[in-house]
This record gives sequence, structure tokens and C-alpha cells, in this order.
Amino acid sequence: MIKRIFSFTLLALSAWLLSFCQEPEEATLPNRPNILFIMSDDHAYQAISAYSDQLIQTPSIDRLAEEGMLFTNASVTNSICAPSRATILTGKHTHINGKIDNMMPFDTTQVTFPQLFQQAGYQTAMYGKLHFGNNPKGVDDFMILPGQGSYINPRFITSQGDTTITGYVTDIITDLTINWLDQERDPNKPFLMMYLHKAPHRAWWPSPEKFRAFASKTFPEPTTLFDDYASRGTAAREAEMTIAYEMLLSYDNKVLPQAITDLGISDDPRNQRYFEGSEYPRINEAQSTLYQPILDSIAESFKERWPTMSDKEKRSWKYQRYMQDYLGCISSVDDNVGRVLDYLDTSGLAENTIVVYTSDQGFYLGEHGWFDKRFIYDESFKTPLLIRWPNVIAAGTTSDEMVQNLDFAQTFLEAAGIAAPNDMQGESLMPLLTGDTANWTRNAVYYHYYEYPGEHAVKRHYGIVTKDYKLAHFYYDVDEWELYDRQKDPQEMTSVYDDPAYAQVVAILRQELDELRKKYKDSPELDQKYIELYTNKE
Repeated sequence: MIKRIFSFTLLALSAWLLSFCQEPEEATLPNRPNILFIMSDDHAYQAISAYSDQLIQTPSIDRLAEEGMLFTNASVTNSICAPSRATILTGKHTHINGKIDNMMPFDTTQVTFPQLFQQAGYQTAMYGKLHFGNNPKGVDDFMILPGQGSYINPRFITSQGDTTITGYVTDIITDLTINWLDQERDPNKPFLMMYLHKAPHRAWWPSPEKFRAFASKTFPEPTTLFDDYASRGTAAREAEMTIAYEMLLSYDNKVLPQAITDLGISDDPRNQRYFEGSEYPRINEAQSTLYQPILDSIAESFKERWPTMSDKEKRSWKYQRYMQDYLGCISSVDDNVGRVLDYLDTSGLAENTIVVYTSDQGFYLGEHGWFDKRFIYDESFKTPLLIRWPNVIAAGTTSDEMVQNLDFAQTFLEAAGIAAPNDMQGESLMPLLTGDTANWTRNAVYYHYYEYPGEHAVKRHYGIVTKDYKLAHFYYDVDEWELYDRQKDPQEMTSVYDDPAYAQVVAILRQELDELRKKYKDSPELDQKYIELYTNKE
């Protein structure tokens, strides 16, 4: 009898152990964290109150900093929309994945991290702005905007064909996301949701209520709004993204074309493209009733004030109109992020969901007199990054480590227990997220921008950035180097490359830059290859 009981016990124990070794993958998946990846387009970190409260309050996005981790030195590898997104998806620099600029094709043989999540049993979805390709890889469900997409009554690409939805794009993308989380997802699987906003991309069109509310606000000017670029090289002086000259009165500042004509101003033909092109005519009669009084008010103010303003006053006027619209778009993003966070709370999903908020790059909000991005300079190169992961990331923590969008794919994969391909070039942020900072060894990041000659005329350049310094090489039609002391000159007003006091710093950083280029498989030969491809494309 004892022998029989002993044999039965051994059999039961063996079966119990075997159940752990051979348990079907599906049964273990719900224990893996869900991932909600939120990305806006051109959202400057200085327009998030967790970073700075000078311009706007963003209480919903700030929640992620209060309940998770805020990164103060997060950056991109190439500050332009489609290349940044390709880097995020592949975990590779743009010279490897082929998407060096908005026009060059993405190498579709590249594996994206959503594909790996899908293969590992995650349910995957993408709603909003992808900005390249009409059939995203590795997603079970998608509704994406074609190209830049529209702010009002946007059209979406789906696996079943195109559809147009009436309303404001930021609200609509959020409605679709919440509906998927609530109605479409499989509750027995973990999910990867990519919730991607169009806002606040140019031409910064707010919802009617935000347009009305923000059009009467006044915002502080950046101290460098009237920068003359005297202490930097050719690249800063020749860039064409100034509020004074390249920001368009109608397309960007929402001055009705007739008001410009009434003043007899020589008008840039690109001004007509919003009101007389394919965008503003999208609105219906009810929407026009809400927008038109505000547009009329802007036009009247313009006609009354513009003729008597000095050049400096005109720049300030354009800056205020820019901020009113840009920040109005941000306010809607923040409201809608709050809606999604609230849904996670009420549904019980928050506890096992990693929430990431970022942008595809930084953006100039009048600093150095500019709008747009592209440069290795901070407002363009740095990007917001906030991550919440309950019971893993300590609430209210901050990291100043040098991290990049290059790292996202490997971070998500490690968090989900999925092996990352050996050819990914980033580094998982897991040591930083879990407080194991001793195992984080990176002290410098690599940057490379290619789109020149092109819109905004920012010259090609690559560089190395550490916590203390930034070294950049501008090339193609120039051969210039710039060095910035990030601690002593945080606004990057003066290049000290030729200052003898920094000679040793230059020597060390140039050596480290060469090593980074080799590490990431970049080279002068690749530089020339992409110049030739770009020239042939033109």
C-alpha cells in the first residue's frame, strides 16, 4: 500500500512539474505586460509641463511622469518624421533601414518589432499616423492616416479599404483606440497598441473649442527668438525655417487669403494651399460655423495691426499665432491621452500595462527664431519620453541618461520576454526602468541627418552627443565642425570648436565619433552613397 501511494505521489508530482515545462504558450501570455505606445508628431518636450510649465499645462501626460519615469536626455537618431518612425519600428539607424528621409523608400525586408510581438502571441493594433506605407507589418488591426493625414474629417486606410470619419482627428484616433481596447481586443491575449497622433504637426489646426480658447492667449517669447546666428556656422545661418521669413501667413498663421490680398502684400503661393486646396474645404457647414468667426477675428486683427508693425513686432505677432494654434493642438492631445489613461484605470488594464508617451522628434517653438526640427541642436534632437509601468518603475523618478528612440524596440521586446534580433542596434532601457543603473553603460549617442538639399535647407550632418558636449560635422556643400558645451551653454548659442581651451575635448570626441560610426556601420562611403541616391532621385 505504501509503495502504491508513493508511486501515485511521484506520478502526480511529475505531472505537476511537467505542466510547468510544457504549459501551452497561450496560457502564459496574459501574464506578459500589455504595451500602449503613444506617439505624437512634432511634440516639443518644452510643451509638456512635466518638462517646463512656461507654455502649457499637460496634466494627463504629466501623470506618466508622476506615476513613472521622465527621461530628460531622450533623443532621436534623425530628426524628421518618417525616418524616426522607421528607427522606432526596426531598432536600427536610418542608414541601415533605408529610410534616411521622408522620400527615400523603407527597406521592407526589415523586421519590425510589432512583427515579433505578433509572432509571440500578442494581439497588435495601430491607429493614427504611420507616415509611410499603407500596410503596416505585424499588426492585426489598423486604421492609419494616408501620409500626413487631415485634421478635420480625416480619411483612414484600413485593411478593408479607405473610410472617412467626421470630426477632429485627435478625438477620432482616441475613439478608435478606446473602442479597440474595449470591444475588439481578445481579453485572453496581451496587446501591443500603437496609438499615434497626427497632432501637433504643421499646419497646427486646433479643434474649434481649442481654437477659440487659445486664440486669445499670450505666451512668453523664448529668449533666443531674435537670434542672429553670429556665433555658429553656415548651417544655422542658411536654414530656411524662420518664423520671420519662412512661416506662412495664411497656411501657418491662419490669416484668410483675402486679408493678405486686401493689404496688397506680395504673397507666397503656398499660402493658398490650406484654404483653397484640399484641407479647409473638407469642413462641413456646422464646422464652418464654429471656425469662421475665429478666422474672421484673426483676419481683422491682421489687417488692423500688420501695416504699422515693425519687423520685430511682426515676428512676435507670428510667434503668438503659431503658439496659439500649436498649443491648442497639444491641449487636445493631452485631453485625449487622459481619456485613454482613464479607460485603462476603469477597465483594470492599467496594472499590467506599460504606457509610453513620446514624439517622433523635438520641435522648435521659436527658439533661435525657428519652427520645425532637423538639427542636432537640442530643441530638435531631444524628444519627450515618459514611461509608466506599475510595480516595476518607481513612481516619480527621473533619468538623465543618454537614451534614444533607437532603444524602444529592444526595450519592449525584453519587457515582453521576446528575444530581440542580433542586428538591432539599440540598447534595452530595462536597467534604467528597474533601477539597475549599474548595468547601463552608454555615455554617448549618434545622430545623422540627410535631407539636403531639401525643405528648410538644413545641411547634412552627423555627430556625437554626451551629457556634457555635442560635436557635429556639417558636410555635402560645406565642411564645418561645431562643438557645444551643454553644461555652460545649454541654449547652444556659441560653437567652441575652434577655442583652444576645448582642443582636447575636440580630439577625444572626434575619436569617439569615429568609433560610434563604426559601431553603427556608418561610414564616409555610405555618406557618398546616399548623396548619389538623393541626387539621382532629384
